[in-house]
Amino acid sequence: MVQRVVYRRRCKYNTASNKTKRIKTPGGRVLLQKALKTSGKPKCGDCKKVLPGIAAARPHIYKTLKKRQRTVSRAYGGARCHSCVKDRIIRAFLKEEQKSLKKAVREKKAPAAPVEKAPVKKPEPEKRSKTEKKKSSGAKK
Repeated sequence: MVQRVVYRRRCKYNTASNKTKRIKTPGGRVLLQKALKTSGKPKCGDCKKVLPGIAAARPHIYKTLKKRQRTVSRAYGGARCHSCVKDRIIRAFLKEEQKSLKKAVREKKAPAAPVEKAPVKKPEPEKRSKTEKKKSSGAKK
């Protein structure tokens, strides 16, 4: 007959955070041991492929890992895969090329008109408020 086992901790329900595995002790007893949750592998934010070279760990373990285990040394390392980074770089380059091409076409179309200088305005004398006028007229008397 199968040996009965009981939970060794306070939570008595079969919840996601209370999963267990059966182990056999050297004395022959069968006990329940708390099983750790399996962690999902990090994925690319754009194409959702698994990122190679980055450790798969639970968040509380992940923060204790070394930096070299959490990232790869490249732009967007640890967040995007190499092919998505390549696409982003090419897209940015092509956008800049298109901007410069549009600018060149615009300059070619528009005739080179002489640039006129705007007339310089002379500053007007400051207008005094009524209270300042009264004060100055009162001082003369």
